[in-house]
Amino acid sequence: MGTDDDHGFSEDYEGPSTEVNVKPFEIGVTTVTNTDFAKFVKATDYKTTAEKYGTSFVFHIFVDDSKRDEYEHVAGAPWWLLVPGANWRHPFGPNSSITDLMDHPVVHVSLADALAFCDWAHMTLPTEAQWEYAARGGVTTEYPWGNSLTENNEFHANTWQGEFPWKNSQGDGYIGTAPVKTYAPNNYDLYQMIGNVWEWCRNPRYVLLDDFNTNDYELIKAPEKGEYAIRGGSFLCHCSYCNRYRLPARNGVDCLSTSSHLGFRCVKQNV
Repeated sequence: MGTDDDHGFSEDYEGPSTEVNVKPFEIGVTTVTNTDFAKFVKATDYKTTAEKYGTSFVFHIFVDDSKRDEYEHVAGAPWWLLVPGANWRHPFGPNSSITDLMDHPVVHVSLADALAFCDWAHMTLPTEAQWEYAARGGVTTEYPWGNSLTENNEFHANTWQGEFPWKNSQGDGYIGTAPVKTYAPNNYDLYQMIGNVWEWCRNPRYVLLDDFNTNDYELIKAPEKGEYAIRGGSFLCHCSYCNRYRLPARNGVDCLSTSSHLGFRCVKQNV
């Protein structure tokens, strides 16, 4: 796990590169989609964190110009707006829909929401060690396909092109999320481990890499406070602001956080 280079942020504890033992496990070929999550909600009548609170964070370009000034925004990041009525069913606000996004990742899910789905599906979330092992697909390069984000002058992931956060040229074909099987899979036949949406992990943020040799970070119930790890970057990642779409890159958010670029995939322990 990790890296010895200096391409990341020192506070993320990406290094030093550390040998970590990972027990056998299975992992979702894709992130959980809106179709998957809809089946879960239909079976359980589950209400997500965003639905309970009545708001969630939406990236500004998905909000009508005339309404942007009405909403609270994140201090120091005015491009994140707290939109009433935004949730997994209505990813950009109450008048939006997922009708044409059923094969896209479900978003606006908190750590508790992701764990609730996993419990229903008899699975769990990956640790960062499991996630990175799967994402690497057996390679030691910076990305699953090589050492350049646009290896061979091709787009291999859904990230931001242009001037972040104001102008996205959509060079990769997408301004928001992409269908989960867009782009070629990695060597383990897993789709979009890099880009598209951040993916929840079950361990807290700032865990040192060597700790994964002694702790599986099993969660008996969803935590109510604290920051937890997310991995993989999203369609909003750009080298000028968030260089965290690299394989060893690490990040984390508050466990109650919900937003239009945060999803998850499941694992099944195979011990």
